[in-house]
Amino acid sequence: MHAVSPETEIRAHPFLLNDPWDFEEVYRQLYDFANNYTFLPEKEQYLINITTGTHTAQICLFLLTESRHFPGKLLQASPQPYVKPHSYAGSYNIIDLDLSKYDRLATRFALEHQQTTSFLKSGIETRNATFNHLITRIERVVGAGTFPILLTGGTGVGKSQLARRIYELKRQKNLIHGAFVNINCATLRGDQAMSTLFGHIKGAFTGASENRSGLLQAADGGILFLDEIGELHLEEQAMLLRAIEEKRFFPVGSDKEISSNFQLLAGTNRDLWKSVKEGSFREDLLARINLWTFRLPGLAERPEDIEPNIDYELTQFAATAGYKISFNAEARQAFLDFATAPTSLWCANFRDLNAAITRMGTLSHGGRITREIVQEEIHRLQETWNTSHKNTPTDILETLLSPEELIKIDRFDLPQLKEVLTVCDQTASISEAGRILFSVSRTQKKSANDADRLRKYLARFGLTWEKIKKNR
Repeated sequence: MHAVSPETEIRAHPFLLNDPWDFEEVYRQLYDFANNYTFLPEKEQYLINITTGTHTAQICLFLLTESRHFPGKLLQASPQPYVKPHSYAGSYNIIDLDLSKYDRLATRFALEHQQTTSFLKSGIETRNATFNHLITRIERVVGAGTFPILLTGGTGVGKSQLARRIYELKRQKNLIHGAFVNINCATLRGDQAMSTLFGHIKGAFTGASENRSGLLQAADGGILFLDEIGELHLEEQAMLLRAIEEKRFFPVGSDKEISSNFQLLAGTNRDLWKSVKEGSFREDLLARINLWTFRLPGLAERPEDIEPNIDYELTQFAATAGYKISFNAEARQAFLDFATAPTSLWCANFRDLNAAITRMGTLSHGGRITREIVQEEIHRLQETWNTSHKNTPTDILETLLSPEELIKIDRFDLPQLKEVLTVCDQTASISEAGRILFSVSRTQKKSANDADRLRKYLARFGLTWEKIKKNR
């Protein structure tokens, strides 16, 4: 190098390798060098020329350049075909390993991302911006590693279905090879809970007539989905924490540890931080599973997604029942108007919607859902929601306001106030309640601040969101 380019300064950095074919050793030394070397990319340009060494060394250097640990571009040198003696001139290319800069590759990546997010959404063309952003985040996290993921949200928002989709996606990408093990922790009771999760040996307790492998062992190499994790008792939580951190645990009655390398997905409709304060959930376990927490919004929060989900449920019904069903135009519009109205609670979320389509499809004549069938279903849903909410609006008013305060409110204002308090009682945040209450008028404003509008409305009656939340 010095002979052909005397002006080039050469700085050698010797590497003492015990085994240049040992991937771990070579990668570690190159990684340490990259982290300790003072690169000045704003002042200097770096070209990485991979010429000599073992294939292992070349691969490691390439990976560290692609990951920007070496902040440079790849120098690809090629010899020219032999023409005459002493003709040594060759050619070279400068390759930027930031693949997102290549248009055709970027298009392929975008298509793959679109297909992946569509898969996580079961192929439903959802329109809600918040939900679509959430799925994009989950897709990034799913492909990045085996971190614990916590899915929160009300009953029927789709936590179990999304967990299954995450597993199937990772299987497609060959990121895992084990099974998907799903357990609802609310069904675990007493001594059987420990045995179900961690297994037991013969004779560990009365009735343990043989060894049993637990669900954690069954999930080795795969995914363990613990739905309603907030229902676990403190003893199981302690063992679960160790199993997550160390990938090892003791079956009941055994003094021999078992290893299981699984990814944990957890679901809950509880406020786990509140459970920590109440002493029913371990703070260290929550801290461990709270690395990636995604709250799935309820159906009432996604009115624009109700129509594509109706079409999805119609397709699912046809696959199960063996015949196709559809609405006539008038019936479809009537059901959509009801389903997307701010007063529609959708207490059980997609379970309510699935049940509604199933009932209407079963009652349809010739596969056509009529206006009469829709009206019957609307009445049934309203009765169900009214029954499931024991706190009537009047009850809420009486707990929030004294008789003297209620007397001062005009009868004209009472129905509206009751409706507002009902929505507030059923939502998780003041912003969410505001979006539902002002779903029509907010579209006419350039910058809608739903939370502020709701806060000012409540103040007219001496009420605050914090007071409502405390009452709830």
